[in-house]
Amino acid sequence: MTTALVVGNMIGSGVYMLPASLAPYGWNVIPAWGITIAGSLAIAAVFAGLCRQMPQAGGPYVYVRAAFGKDIAFFIAWSYWISLFVGNGAIAVATVSYLSSFIPALASNALWSTAITILLVWTMTLINISGTRNAGWVQLVSTLLKILPLIAVVIIAAIAAPQGGLSLPDPHRPEIGLAAITTAGTLTLWAFLGLESATVPAGKVSEPEKTIPRATFGGTAVTGLIYLFACTAVILLLAPETAARSAAPFADVIGRYWGANAAHIVAAFAMISALGALNGWILLQGEMPAAMAAGGVFPRGLARLAPNGVPVRAHILSSSLVTAILALNASKTTVNLFTFVALIATTAALVMYIVVAAAALRIGGVKRWVAVAAGIYGLWALVGAGLEANLWGALLLVLGLPVWFLMRQSKQPA
Repeated sequence: MTTALVVGNMIGSGVYMLPASLAPYGWNVIPAWGITIAGSLAIAAVFAGLCRQMPQAGGPYVYVRAAFGKDIAFFIAWSYWISLFVGNGAIAVATVSYLSSFIPALASNALWSTAITILLVWTMTLINISGTRNAGWVQLVSTLLKILPLIAVVIIAAIAAPQGGLSLPDPHRPEIGLAAITTAGTLTLWAFLGLESATVPAGKVSEPEKTIPRATFGGTAVTGLIYLFACTAVILLLAPETAARSAAPFADVIGRYWGANAAHIVAAFAMISALGALNGWILLQGEMPAAMAAGGVFPRGLARLAPNGVPVRAHILSSSLVTAILALNASKTTVNLFTFVALIATTAALVMYIVVAAAALRIGGVKRWVAVAAGIYGLWALVGAGLEANLWGALLLVLGLPVWFLMRQSKQPA
């Protein structure tokens, strides 16, 4: 079950939208995937080692507080929370992107697309507020459906390859180079966010010191292989310029080979997959600040529970922030908005990954070279995110300063 949590949280919108974001980078995508998978496995190994040593609920916050104290731990918790609610904006955008297969106007009208995206965020928030059981049913059904289109495109590529049906990218457009590989690598990392998911509810897992490390590392490896084959198949089956303009690349591939009706079916599956991921991450974006509030890291009011046990205030705050980010970027097209928001979320998560790797060096529990490799990879990906995403990430971190100051002035424990 914990392996399913890891795989299910990672496989959502990213794998369905990434072929469009990655298409302009041509053959640079292949080494980018290789580096991202290796780096993500190093990060997963760090979380696995730390969980063996400290199998308490809270994951990243617990590890960083043990290594560097409550102040740095606050900003890591803040950064992680940012990666949750900002990332949910990208997941919602991906869901609406596949909805555009049924409502074409959404692919070209940025304002309508943003409005529907915001409506979707609040719909899933209301489902979560209505009770964890309702959110759980949505998650179960969507998880069972999400991998079917991924298997389909791999099968199509395997059939098309012997017949010369692949569209190989031009190796000179663009040239293979470190800058392009770095940017593509940061985009692929978006699809791995969530590899730490099993560490957050450690207190509810049987034998967490054994179960969670296996689930974290094994789930990351399985997901990496799925991504590598499925995304590469899409890029090879669509011409790069076509993939780059596609609002629903997986649906376009299936439609090209199996007909328009099949394309609509795949678009529906992809939309369900992204919707399920949005449901799961909205659950986490509400539970995370509530748990931190209960521990004194965020204001106590966010820990208050409704009669059904749901932290309604935390959910409303998180979804309000998602809405603000989407509204501020309403002028961007669907693919551009997804890429932009995904880079911000990745930047915020990378800050957490880098500091957790540093915590492993100080605490132990994992081989030093693994922690160093995870930290170096995190820094490399942070550079690849680009100046705009890093500035947004820095701004969002700075916004935590007033909360940190107020928490230090208050008498509640931190």
